Amino acid sequence: MNTRIRRAVKARGHFPNEQAALKCVYMAIMSLDPIGKGQVRWTMRWKTALNAFDITFDGRLSAARQ
Repeated sequence: MNTRIRRAVKARGHFPNEQAALKCVYMAIMSLDPIGKGQVRWTMRWKTALNAFDITFDGRLSAARQ
């Protein structure tokens, strides 16, 4: 996961503000498992990070999982 996030951030270069950087990380995370097949295993390892992103992005992450 860290590699995918690093690759997405590195490809973008710079960000005009913090919101743009968070959106880039959010999109990289969502592209890892867009259909949710490995979600149970993946969610257990990243529960803390997912909760932080869920708070930051006002429930969009939990809405995508349903």
